[in-house]
Amino acid sequence: MAISTWRCICGAQHSLSKDRGSPAPSLGIGRISKYSGQSVRTMPMRVLSVGKKRSRGTQLLVEEYKEKLGYYCDFEDTLIKSNPKLTSDVKVQVEAEDRAMMQQLKPEDFVVVLDENGKDVISEQIADLIGDAGSTGSSRLTFCIGGPHGLGVQVRERADATIRLSSLVLNHQVALIVLVEQLYRAWTIIKGQKYHH
Repeated sequence: MAISTWRCICGAQHSLSKDRGSPAPSLGIGRISKYSGQSVRTMPMRVLSVGKKRSRGTQLLVEEYKEKLGYYCDFEDTLIKSNPKLTSDVKVQVEAEDRAMMQQLKPEDFVVVLDENGKDVISEQIADLIGDAGSTGSSRLTFCIGGPHGLGVQVRERADATIRLSSLVLNHQVALIVLVEQLYRAWTIIKGQKYHH
């Protein structure tokens, strides 16, 4: 089920899960997604994020993009409680969050992990990732965002792709906002709509 390489319109192959941290490849002149204006298999999308209760502003923005994404696919946002064992031991905390996240994942999910050591991507590549994931036979596209201490080993190993949204380290609430906006942007790229210039 896992796709470790995928093609950009320029024809070069790029690894999302194996080649962590290297610069995003150029998509060529005009940076066009290979799926722009084409029909792609619509699969449900879900974001799993670890954290405490979100700020009101974060939740409002997530709800806004959830509504916008609803025009393109079923979209679900699941918040997993951080530090479920209320421990001061970081290792125990991350392991507990890891187990909780793994319980949410199904074998038929295409899993994308957000990690500061992941592959740099641009918006058109997220559109390509959505299109490529739809052709794997997976039943759902799931994005995983860790808590303050990152994701555990099991989720990292389960990942079909590992990306980063920025070379900056982002608070998990900020990462969530950036991700949902980019997912919406990716769909507008696929559909050839004017939101993305």
